[in-house]
This record gives sequence, C-alpha cells and structure tokens, in this order.
Amino acid sequence: MNINASIVDQRLTGILKEHVGLLEPIVGKDENKQRSLAFVLLCVSTALELPLDTAAELLTEGGNDVGVDALHFSDVEDGEFTVTLFQGKYKHKDLEGTANFPENGVKSAIQTVATLFDPDKQVLMNPRIKPRIEEIRSLIRDGYIPNVRVVLCNNGARWTQAADNWITQSGYTADQVQWVHINHDEIIAVLQRKKSVDDSIQLHGKAIIEDFNFRRVLISKVPITEIAALFERHHDVLLERNIRRYLGLRNNRVNAAIHETLQDVSKRENFYFFNNGITMICRKFRHNALQGENFQVRIDGIQVINGGQTCKTIQQTLKSLPNEDFSNIYVLLRLYELAEDDHELVNDITYATNSQNPVDLRDLRSNDAIQKQLEIGMSELGYTYKRQRDDTGSGANIITSSMVAEAVLAIWRQKPHQAKFLRGEHFGKLYHSIFDNLNAAEAILAVLIFRFVEAERKAQAGQKDSPKFLPYASHYIAMTIGAMIMGDYPDVNHKNLDKSIEFFNKFQESIWAISIGSIKMSLDDLYGERDISLQQLSATFRRGDLLNDLVKNLEKTIKLLEREAEKKEKR
Repeated sequence: MNINASIVDQRLTGILKEHVGLLEPIVGKDENKQRSLAFVLLCVSTALELPLDTAAELLTEGGNDVGVDALHFSDVEDGEFTVTLFQGKYKHKDLEGTANFPENGVKSAIQTVATLFDPDKQVLMNPRIKPRIEEIRSLIRDGYIPNVRVVLCNNGARWTQAADNWITQSGYTADQVQWVHINHDEIIAVLQRKKSVDDSIQLHGKAIIEDFNFRRVLISKVPITEIAALFERHHDVLLERNIRRYLGLRNNRVNAAIHETLQDVSKRENFYFFNNGITMICRKFRHNALQGENFQVRIDGIQVINGGQTCKTIQQTLKSLPNEDFSNIYVLLRLYELAEDDHELVNDITYATNSQNPVDLRDLRSNDAIQKQLEIGMSELGYTYKRQRDDTGSGANIITSSMVAEAVLAIWRQKPHQAKFLRGEHFGKLYHSIFDNLNAAEAILAVLIFRFVEAERKAQAGQKDSPKFLPYASHYIAMTIGAMIMGDYPDVNHKNLDKSIEFFNKFQESIWAISIGSIKMSLDDLYGERDISLQQLSATFRRGDLLNDLVKNLEKTIKLLEREAEKKEKR
C-alpha cells in the first residue's frame, strides 16, 4: 500500500463524514460514488486552492456531464480566459498507487474538448454544467480566446505513452490545451507545504554576494537541472509565499513558450537571456567564501516569490525529456536573506517582482489601513474579517475580503457585471472604487445579501419553474435587493445595521420576487417576446445591457405586485 495513497483515502473518509451534504445531492447514497466524487472534490480544492464548499460548486458529475466531473473558468484578462476541466478516476480497493490513468479516459477528454469549445455543436448536458458551458461558448463567440487545461486525476500513475500518442494525434498545440496529471503524491505535497524547506543549490560561475540595508543579497546563475531537482524534492512547498503559488498547474501561454524554448535544441542554450529569472527569499544562506566561483549554497527556509511558473515549467519539461542534456542551460537567480519578521518588505518585493503580469493582489492589499479598519469594525459588530487568502475557518460570522469586494461592487457600487467578470481587478484597478469610504456595516450587509441570493440560486437550480436567466443573474439580483434596502436605509452604519438586517430578513420573499420581476421586465424590454438562448443571456449580463433600465423597472415591478396583492385581497 502506498503511504500517500492511503493518507488521501483517509482524507476522503473525513470528507464523507464532514461534507456529505455536498456529495449526496449529486450522486445519492452510494458510498463508492460518494468517495469517487470526494476525490474529485479534493483534487479541485487542491489544484485551485479553494475551500471544499466553494470547490463543490464546480462539480458537474452526473448524467449528461459530457465526461467532465468539475469545471472552472477564470475572468477574462487581455482577451483570454482559462478553462479548467477535471476528470477523476479513483480505485477504491487498489491503494498501491501504480495503476495508470486509463487510456479511454484520455480519449474521452480529447473528445470533450472537441465538443465543448465549439459554440455551434449541440450536446445534451445536465443543469449543473449547461449554463457554464454556454457562458464559455458565449465568451468564445465574442472573440475571447480560451486557454484550456485538462486535469486528469487518479490515485495512481500518469497515463501511458499510448495515451500520450492520442493527445499528440488530437492536433491540439500546447498554447491551446494543456494536459495535467494530479494524483495522491501531488495532493500530499500541497498539504505539506507549510513545512520549512532547507536545502542546497549548486551555482555556476561568479556570484555577487553582499550585505545591503541589514540584509544579504546573492545574484548568480544556476543550472535549470538544479531547479528541477529542487522542485522534485519539495514540490509546491517552495511556493508558500508566492502569490501565484500553484500556477505550475495553472499553465498559460507564457509557460507554453518556456516549454517550447527548452524543447528546442537551438534555442535552449540562450534560455538565460530569454527569461526574467527566479527570485527566492530565505531565513539564512551560507557558502564557502574561500571559493572564487561555483558556490554550493546552503539555504534555510527557501521560498520562491517570483518565477514559480518558470520553476514548475522547468520541472515538468525536464521530466518529460529524461534523455535530453540540460546541464549547460542556466537561469538567473536572485536570493534575499530576510528576517522572519520582515513581512512588509516581502510583500513589497512580491508586488514589485510580479507587477509585470496579472496577479491576485488580495494578499498584497491585506495590510492596507482600509483592510485593517474593516477588520476592527467587523470585530466590534460580532464578525470575523479574513483579510488574507490563507486565513482558515468558515461560518456565518466569518467574512472574507474577496466576498466583500464582490458583494460591495455589485450592490452598493451598482456594477454587477464588473463584480462577476472582473474579479481579477477587485484588488487592483477597482480596489479604491470598492473599498474607499466603505464602513464595516455596509460590508457586512452586502455579504449577507449576496449570500442569500447565492443560496436561493442554488436552491432553485434545475427546477422547472426557475427563471432561465437565474444562473447568470446573481449579481444583478443582489444589486436590486440592495437598492430596495437603501430606500428604507440610505445610510447603513453600525447604529442601524441590526434594523436593516431585520428588515431584509423579514421581507426576503417579497424582495426576491420583486427583483426577479424587474429583471424579467428588463429582458422583455430588451428582447421583446422572442426566445433568448443561454449564450445570449450570458452575454447580456456580462455586458451590463440591463443596467440602464433595471432600477426603473424595479419601481414598476413593485407597483405591479402591489396591484396584484390588492386584487387578491378583494377576492
């Protein structure tokens, strides 16, 4: 029995006990089906760094799931977006960890890619996956380019060479589709990443080593074989402080270009000049100062804070080309020895060295005065505010900064399309428009409204009488509900928060009906009586076509419902 495979199996037992409510509605009471789905859930949570309850929303397994067990797609950035498809195969009795991912599973995934990303192809899909696929297809019709990652998960070995041949014959290039394998070893490596990494790196040639502002700096070049070996030994534990941590899995076109350069014998020798290099921090590094060059450097507490994608791509490329000679291929290394309490400098370095590419800036904003004020304000009101992504814990009184940003932008700033489709900018370009002049009470109420809307959306998903537009409309519904509450409480603050929450809870049912009615009316104004496809609906909500008339129709809907109520009373 493989130790890591058995640990993962034990973890699945825990998930089945603690989160059966996430699994049973999808696959019923069959324990084997639940365990298989729990494995997919764990892989999704691990790969995308999401809590289990959030990852569960991405599950699509069931009848007519077109071979996709879970699906995630990112916001659009620079005209591109990333779609991640998960397919899981779990062996319940064989925990040796040696069985290959089945070849027919790879074939199925190839066919899935060919089907799902063609907007004109009709395919029967279940209600959990269809709205999302049509939303992806709508983006494709609008000219946005999908980067597709197919993540094949099992509690065994990677697929065979025969399956690799099928992938090659599919005709998909590396900048179109990336194929990723996750198994028990990858999961355990990520779960263990909190451990400190102490290791040695062999440098090549001269090195600059000096003390600077009470810190130490080393700049040199390192063979990429050293980087690959380091990541083989420690995996993604090295990326704990990297704000794009597990992006070795989240391949993009930059990674594909790195891979292509390393594969090309004529280009790889100039890799050092093509790449921006790797930035590491550590608690301490030591070397033999009597040497003139080619230092063996002993490093305690290694963390890669920039160049994580480069490192992962180097590791994966060298693994895929075991017979190639990479001993004379180098990459630039910057190593900074910092004190353990030098958190602010680490954040500044991370921000500066990653600023060329779009990144999640939530961690970097977490120490802003605005975020600390919200934390204190919410604490006084009985809530816990999580400023950082790595903060653990969940519950009704725990609120994350990402949820606040999304809810506030949709509800109080009345930009629901930006709240949903520009999440990557919530802590970037949109940060100040969201958080400036925001008090804790407003943030709390916005989150409570958004949670209610999402709970109703999930409860009504797949029901025959639920509105066709519901999968795309959460942020718009939340905005209209916020507009109604503002009619009675235009200035939400710590003094009237309890009353505004009481008002919201008391009239939730009627507020929901008014919001749904106003959106229906706005869609009728826009499209008339003709039928609207899911792709059209997705584009309508993404572009914000309804915003101009939605608040006006809100008032009309309230009057119509009041008239209907009066008629019922007379009857």
